[in-house]
Amino acid sequence: MRLLFRSPQLAWHQFSRRPYPGKSIRPFHISSPLAVIKPFLLSDIGEGIKEVQIIQWFVEPEARVEQFDKLCEVQSDKAAVDITSRFDGVIKKLHYEPEDMAQVGQPLCDIDVLSEIEPEDETALGSTNEQAGSPATPQQPQKAAERPQSHSGEANKPSEASRAPNTRDAKSLATPAVRGLLKDLKIDISEVTGTGKDGRVLKEDVQKHASSRSSESAPSSSPISSPPSSDTAQTETIIPLTPIQSQMFKTMTRSLTIPHFLYTDELNVNALSSLRHHLNTHPSLPNQQKLSYLPFIIKALSLALDNYPILNARVDTDTDASRPRLVMRSAHNVGIAMDTPQGLIVPNIKNVNTLSIAAIASEVQRLQSLALASKLTPTDLTGGTITVSNIGSIGGTYVAPILVSNEVAILGIGKKRVVPAFDEAGNVVKREVMNLSWSADHRVVDGATVARCAEVVRGFVERPEGMIVKLR
Repeated sequence: MRLLFRSPQLAWHQFSRRPYPGKSIRPFHISSPLAVIKPFLLSDIGEGIKEVQIIQWFVEPEARVEQFDKLCEVQSDKAAVDITSRFDGVIKKLHYEPEDMAQVGQPLCDIDVLSEIEPEDETALGSTNEQAGSPATPQQPQKAAERPQSHSGEANKPSEASRAPNTRDAKSLATPAVRGLLKDLKIDISEVTGTGKDGRVLKEDVQKHASSRSSESAPSSSPISSPPSSDTAQTETIIPLTPIQSQMFKTMTRSLTIPHFLYTDELNVNALSSLRHHLNTHPSLPNQQKLSYLPFIIKALSLALDNYPILNARVDTDTDASRPRLVMRSAHNVGIAMDTPQGLIVPNIKNVNTLSIAAIASEVQRLQSLALASKLTPTDLTGGTITVSNIGSIGGTYVAPILVSNEVAILGIGKKRVVPAFDEAGNVVKREVMNLSWSADHRVVDGATVARCAEVVRGFVERPEGMIVKLR
């Protein structure tokens, strides 16, 4: 007997009418393949960061992506990071617009992939649809009317536009703070010419554009100038905090719960200044970068920590709040407070206790370059054990630095200045001096420990040849 299978339903109908003798026939069914939509979740990027701001998308819906292709650029509380794809597939949906705040652990976008969907993906997609108010799930097969099939070979090929990521115009790049300023001034970012790296729009570019726009809109001639009104009402403009400002607000609020002990002293840097000049002009080192005072002070601090390791520790109150304890740390990861266009950030130099002064100087330069370009990685920004604030590079003689909650000490460096002083013979001489200001957690560190450690640092700074014996 020959059967003609026109459809699964017809085939089963014929089998049910003409069963084989003595055989039981089990029904079967055919289902259309499911479109597998995987939600791309925003991974945890460390340091307790719970949300990031979307700066720009590099893709758009229906664009084809491969593994490691850039999806978007996000601004965390500390740095800008490029998010790359973990899948091959086609972008189906973007869950956020530029400048939106994205939550860690939630989908950034949906990607149509040719693989099995996992239970956690199904859960994430379900929660996303519930938030959007859609009863349907991405796993349901789409109707033929919604996804027409073309018999043309050319129509089945993805277009060039869908293959290429959505590369935004270079001058649309800007930090969240600059975008906030653009919004306040009601300026379209496409009208501003960016002078930053890769055409990034800077704060100065926006202010210059706003000034030129104001001058153009002003009348060409004003024969009679009326005096300003004395009863002009005060205006207040609300500006939201940038992600870095928000993180600084939280960190400093926690720091104010720590009782600070402040200690400051004045150091003679004549010998160090002479050594710097000799090294920076030595003909045998033509390619070496210029050495500032900072690498020497960082190394002197690290050498002092060998004798006073408590200043490199942290206080643990999370395990048992009723019984706090100290966690001693062997590596000296010295954080460097840096002023950037986005705000204050503190990357750190890893394992300073194993580095030379030249290597420390190279690391400082590397971190500064990345910070100015907003390209610091989470590794650069995490794991610090003690911090140095070189506020003297901007100005100021004394400073009262504020601790961060996972450290027990911080060192502030004041501006170098020239003062008259008496030498051992009582003669008035020119002396280059610098003030170092310490803050320590007075819950676990006493003043005598800070003073003794500061004296060790003083010895290395005022007599830098003593560091040569200690260098590894």
